[in-house]
Amino acid sequence: MATKKAVLFNLWGVVVSPRPAEVFLKFEETLKLPSGFLKKVVTDKHSAMERAERGKLTLSQMIPELDAECMSAASDQKVSLPAGFSVKSLLEELRDSTTVNKHILQTVATLRRQGLLTGVLANQWVDDSGSGDSSGRLLSLLGGHFDVVLQSCRTGLRVPETDLFTLALTQLGVPPKQALWLGDDEEGVGAAEAVGMTAVLVKDLPEALKQVETFTGVQVVTGESYPASCNPEEVSHGYITIKPRVKLHYVEMGTGPPVMLCHGFPESWYSWRYQIPALADAGFRVLSLDMKGYGESTAPPDIEEYSQEQICQDLVTFMDKMGIPQVTLVGHDWGGVVVWNMARCHPERVRAVASLNTPLFPVDPSKDPMDFLKTVPIFDYQLYFQDPGVAETEMEKDLARTFKIFFHGSGDKVTHTHRRVHTHADTHTHTHTHTLSLVNDLCCVVLQDNVPEINTAGVCARGGLFVGLPDEIPRSSILSETALQFYITQFKDKGFRYTHTQTHTHTQWQQQEESDRVLCFSRGPLNWYRNVVSNWKWLCSRPRAKVGVCSRPRAKVGLCSRPRAKVGVCSRPRAKVGLCSRPRAKVGLCSRPRAKVGLCSRPRAKVGVCSRPRAKVGLCSRPRAKVGVCVGVCVCVCV
Repeated sequence: MATKKAVLFNLWGVVVSPRPAEVFLKFEETLKLPSGFLKKVVTDKHSAMERAERGKLTLSQMIPELDAECMSAASDQKVSLPAGFSVKSLLEELRDSTTVNKHILQTVATLRRQGLLTGVLANQWVDDSGSGDSSGRLLSLLGGHFDVVLQSCRTGLRVPETDLFTLALTQLGVPPKQALWLGDDEEGVGAAEAVGMTAVLVKDLPEALKQVETFTGVQVVTGESYPASCNPEEVSHGYITIKPRVKLHYVEMGTGPPVMLCHGFPESWYSWRYQIPALADAGFRVLSLDMKGYGESTAPPDIEEYSQEQICQDLVTFMDKMGIPQVTLVGHDWGGVVVWNMARCHPERVRAVASLNTPLFPVDPSKDPMDFLKTVPIFDYQLYFQDPGVAETEMEKDLARTFKIFFHGSGDKVTHTHRRVHTHADTHTHTHTHTLSLVNDLCCVVLQDNVPEINTAGVCARGGLFVGLPDEIPRSSILSETALQFYITQFKDKGFRYTHTQTHTHTQWQQQEESDRVLCFSRGPLNWYRNVVSNWKWLCSRPRAKVGVCSRPRAKVGLCSRPRAKVGVCSRPRAKVGLCSRPRAKVGLCSRPRAKVGLCSRPRAKVGVCSRPRAKVGLCSRPRAKVGVCVGVCVCVCV
């Protein structure tokens, strides 16, 4: 078995920018200090910053010591420092100006998709300043994108020390000859080469990425790039009991205003695998559900359990038990129907709505929905879905073939088509009917790579949705083999395995025993289609709530106009969205000096701890991070 390759990245100057040296230079120019003054102070091997990066000091401990070092250097060099000088403002500038290189994250996602390992080496200190969550967000972002993240303050090793490179390779299980280093300084490049790695000095990013292509054999510049996606084995899973014997499974990522993702037919929470990390990185708490009847959520046997009224009530119960008063909902296909109905029938619980594939139309009390279905040829498949067991048997016969038919991309070019079937449905859509999310009204279309589409008209007459399609269906370019196998596993073991025995007619089937722990398809996904009339009656009985559409530019993608709130979140500062309105650094932490909050102002070694060296009293040798104490009572609840 071939050894995997790995690519390691330097945090500063490669994964994030700007380089600290650039911020130091700008600070020197602003204060009219000699060029290189600050760099010389902080790069001294005994400097407070170097000790902080090795984990010997925390940020709050480093700042006063670094101030003293700057003053001493200024005195020695006859440099005049401005009144009130402190490196605290320099470090705040570094924190506030730090941005993540999205091209690098996209490259990492592409490499990991192709089976390569990735890591980032970071010279960082422990941030105990309590001045926000920027450090935590950065670490969370890195942890979600790279296989290994090594901080100097946790390892005691800094870039460009060779031991740090060796430690990273050991954790990845990759020999040096199979590893590439991307760094922004010659010292780091030299250290990587010293341990046997191939190294690239990043001066021009596109050129550096071309060298990544050469080393890995993966096209990261000219090839198709992919955003980061969720690994089912690594993401956080949860379960909420809606009522006895009914639970909903969900995947969760990120912190911030909640965004709930609702998939369609025949899908899974996994359908949002690319959107979940993107939304989490943007500052949201993302909850991607296995809708009722799918995946690891319960599939009750009663068809009525899948009515829109019941599904919406399930989501309200889910929100209640998760402590979510209001949420932004994003849905696709049947999930789009759900989010619109939530906005209409439970508007007080919905902050904003975005729907893919499923538009919002008013209910028409004068038209029986089943009669309407019979008048529109392309909705014939929904009539075919009405008899329990019939469509299930066809779809579960060969799950790989089923998903290859259902999942294809708009980029799969048409190479041959038959006559288009024109109906009045081309310009008219009914509230309670919708086409399959991945099919249209073309007759047996053949796409590039010979991937066929299905015709949703005449399904009952020809005896099945897939009748007339070849047995061997090639996999579309948008459906990876990994994704295909995930869907097969979900639907075979948990979603729509349907075993049957024929009795008097082809519509009567015997369900598998509950003890077999294999849920049949008819007790899940297709039951959503079997509530057409009950959904219509329910919506006809409800008052029509106003669903507003924002007129601002971002309303075109369902997004708020504020920079940070990128998914329909209120325009007020983020600290006021479901959190205490006080500055975030003050939520649960005291903002006053430590000596004034029940802590002794004498040297720390004398506060309830023996004054002898700490290592001799059974205490960890690591620096003690500043831990604030809340002086209020209710503030702690806000976190």
